[in-house]
Amino acid sequence: MKFLFIVITLGIFLTGSSQKLQPGFDAREYADLLSLAFHSSSIADSTERKKIKDPYQLVYRSSEAGLMNRWTLYLRNDNVAVINLRGTVNQTASWMANFYAAMIPATGSLTINDSTVFNYQLAADSKAMVHVGWAVSIAHLAPDIEQKINYYFKNKNITQYLVMGHSQGGALAFLLRSYLEYEKQKGKIPAEVIFKTYCSAGPKPGNMYYAYDFDFITRDGWAFNVVNAADWVPETPFSIQTLQDFNPTNPLIHAKDALKKQKLLVRFAGGMIYNKLEKKPRKAQKRFEKYLGNVMYKKGIKKILPQLKQPGYAKGNNYMRAGIPIVLMTDENYYKQFPESDENFFTHHLYSAYSYLLKKWYPE
Repeated sequence: MKFLFIVITLGIFLTGSSQKLQPGFDAREYADLLSLAFHSSSIADSTERKKIKDPYQLVYRSSEAGLMNRWTLYLRNDNVAVINLRGTVNQTASWMANFYAAMIPATGSLTINDSTVFNYQLAADSKAMVHVGWAVSIAHLAPDIEQKINYYFKNKNITQYLVMGHSQGGALAFLLRSYLEYEKQKGKIPAEVIFKTYCSAGPKPGNMYYAYDFDFITRDGWAFNVVNAADWVPETPFSIQTLQDFNPTNPLIHAKDALKKQKLLVRFAGGMIYNKLEKKPRKAQKRFEKYLGNVMYKKGIKKILPQLKQPGYAKGNNYMRAGIPIVLMTDENYYKQFPESDENFFTHHLYSAYSYLLKKWYPE
């Protein structure tokens, strides 16, 4: 009996010690990843970098692909790997990825060129939709990332990954995490591999049903959306909610049928109000689909990716935030350090602002 107790205790110890990543927001962990995103080192101070060995070592950096997209793989000294997704760079193609903002179904395929079709699943719900520009970006990065995950599992026994991106990289981190989840469910990534995700300053990646799905697959503290309350980037893209975005049992969908049962005056007045309220969001959604989908593809995306076949767009623009929110709240002292500026639109978006607030609210 005593021997059995020792065996069980040892098994629990070994199992617990083999998993370095833990659920829950870890400010130190995020600080390291934020520094990696901006400085390619977890040590933000350039002087300290010369004195201290960085626990995160670069093992792979992809070539640029798609809409100027790139990802980097780091290996921490405890065999935890980091997938870092680069944000927007000062190139037209990179900005096009953001402005190509119509929605497509969260499950489908993208024809990249004459010989490459990217089949993807980013949610289980057929009503889920995602940002087309960032989906195209993921289509150019995900196969390489998946290949590296399987290689490092087979050859290095790497099973734990931190997925991180800032700004556009944060948006890509959402979609990549979803893609990896469903590849894992299909058996294309080993079941032993686990992911913890930090989407930093990330814009809204998809509609409400996508957000529900993302929060479900990362439940119990495995994915975070870190935002500076003064940063405008997480406010984007525009959100337009129409009746098509509601669950089918929502009474608002059936309001017109209910009005038919009312008296003539109520039916007439109610119908006028209903039509005005319902028509304007629907027309706005169509305009967004036209200009941020069709026009953006024809005038910009097709010139950069001439063999990319234009996908069929979903009828929606109801963009929602996803992930557990970690809000870095501003105050009077913050604005003394980072005053509002009509000239510098990224005052509240870059490393210094996020790092300042992180240290303020998570000083340890």
